[in-house]
Formats: sequence, C-alpha cells, structure tokens
Amino acid sequence: MARVLIVGAGVTGSLCAALLRRRTSRPLYLAVWDKAEDSGGRMTTASSPHNPQCTADLGAQYITCTPHYAKKHQRFYDELLAHGILRPLTSPIEGMVMKDGDCNFVAPQGISSIIKHYLKESGAEVYFRHRVTQINLRNDKWEVSKQTGSPEQFDLIVLTMPVPQILQLQGDITNLISECQRQQLEAVSYSSRYALGLFYEAGTKIDVPWAGQYITSNPCIRFVSIDNKKRNIESSEIGPSLVIHTTVPFGVTYLEHSIEDVQELIFQQLENILPGLPQPIATKCQKWRHSQVTNAAANCPGQMTLHHKPFLACGGDGFTQSNFDGCITSALCVLEALKNYI
Repeated sequence: MARVLIVGAGVTGSLCAALLRRRTSRPLYLAVWDKAEDSGGRMTTASSPHNPQCTADLGAQYITCTPHYAKKHQRFYDELLAHGILRPLTSPIEGMVMKDGDCNFVAPQGISSIIKHYLKESGAEVYFRHRVTQINLRNDKWEVSKQTGSPEQFDLIVLTMPVPQILQLQGDITNLISECQRQQLEAVSYSSRYALGLFYEAGTKIDVPWAGQYITSNPCIRFVSIDNKKRNIESSEIGPSLVIHTTVPFGVTYLEHSIEDVQELIFQQLENILPGLPQPIATKCQKWRHSQVTNAAANCPGQMTLHHKPFLACGGDGFTQSNFDGCITSALCVLEALKNYI
C-alpha cells in the first residue's frame, strides 16, 4: 500500500487528499499533517471559548467566483452548494467591488467547513501540531522528520504550505531543489496582515446597517465584518462575532510586534470606526505572515515537481493565485503530475 503524505491542511492540501482518494482505485495510506491546531490554513474559522457555536472567519471572508471559473470549476461549486457548505452571499457588504457576472458565496458553518468537507471525503488520517522540519531520501522512500516524535516514511509527498516554509525545510530536500527552481521559489512573495476576531455574549446588539464594510480612510483597518450577519446565521441564543482585517502596510510595519500590542492598536482604531462598541467576552488575534500571494512562482502552472521517484511536489496558491479557484487549479495540477506514480 502506497503511503502518501500531504503537508498542509488548507484548501489545496485537503482538496488534493479528496481528489486522490476519489481518483485512485488502488489502496492508499493517506496522511495530512499541519503545524496548526486545526484545519483550514488561511481559510480558518475561530470559535469563542465560551460558546463553540459563536465563530468568526479569521482568514478568507467569502468566495468570489468569476464567470470563467463558474464554468471551469462548476463541479466543485455544485458539490459545495448541494451540501449546503456554500450559499450565495446576500448580506450587504459596503465598498465591495463587483464585476459583471461575478458570484459571491459564504460558508454558513464557517469558511473552514470547506476544508473539513474535503478532509472527510478523503478519509485521510489528519494530524495537527505536526511541524515538518526535515525531508530525507532513504532507500527510495522519503523519511520525514517533525519537531516532535519519530521520523516516518512515505512513498509520495505533496507540500502545500506557503513557499517560504518549503524553503526552510532541512535535509536532502535542500539538494534536490535545482538552482533554477530555487530562484523561482525565492521570487514568490506574500502580503502580511493581522485579523482580529471579537466574540460577544448572546443578546449583544451591534447596530450597523451592513454585514461587512471595506474601510479606505484608516491606516490600520481595511475590512470589518459582523461575521454571523455576513453568513446569515444570526441567532438570539448565540452572540455576534466581529472580524477586523488590517491593512497590508500596518501588517508589514507591526509584523514582529507582540500580538498583545497589535491587538491594542487595532482596538484604538476600531473605536474611530465603531465608537461605543460593547466589550467582547473573548478575542482572537491572528498574524498572517503569508496572507496573499503578491508574486506567484513563474513558469510553474499550479505545481512544481521537485523529485520524480520517489515523487515529491509542491502546490498551493504560491503557484497560482490567492483565491479558492487558484487552490482548485493547483490541486488539479498536482493530481495530474502524480497520476503516473500512484
């Protein structure tokens, strides 16, 4: 039985796992490792420690599908709509730029429910707090070391984490990346920002006419969302949640500052935008060091194969673009590249 490891439990990794399971007739041992404490990657949904039903999307806020991808990736959208994982965005988002023919979708159970769906479909063994540190070649197999625990062996590996994290890996992998590939990988760049989730008690009223708003006049805050209102799941029994995304310049400036200091700065600016906001009962501040791809890998449509036998490839939005369709494209390209090896 071939042992396959996918590193990264975001959209690309989870969809790779699901597609691999669906398209492979032979038995597979499929593992997905992620360094975080839950799945989602940059499509993560945080929960209030006081009520797990009170949630906030700290990464992607909604999914925009263009007419081109509505046709090209129709089966993916149809599947998620049929399962109720996606629904059309009907709540008002002020300042949102809409192009002709675009459709926007939200995930009522939180944006990470997309990833959870694909992981469930894949039947993979999913492990969190598994930070890969080294990849070595051992007798035509890959030996993968993580921060804690014993190394494990695999026949195929797909790396879907942000490109700078791939370049940080130690072991034989450093010699397997050609000079040309290294230059392509080193040229991949990302924006940085912070997201702040605020959780409130049931019955709290946040009286604004919108569900989300793009802010253009603040040096710190770019987007604010009443998250439960955005997802159309308001309830008298579950408190509202608020999500604040910072501007990229703010994110870059304060990237190495403490989360506590950054959170305080965001609160100060939030008072100017929503004065008199009630006190939240819990907060969650998330640093997105690798938020959105600003420069993707050149001449690598969707994936980069680093080694053929045994197979090792990387995928993710660093090889396409930072949106749902970019991740679907990458997952399909990875599947195409490894089909001869499985």
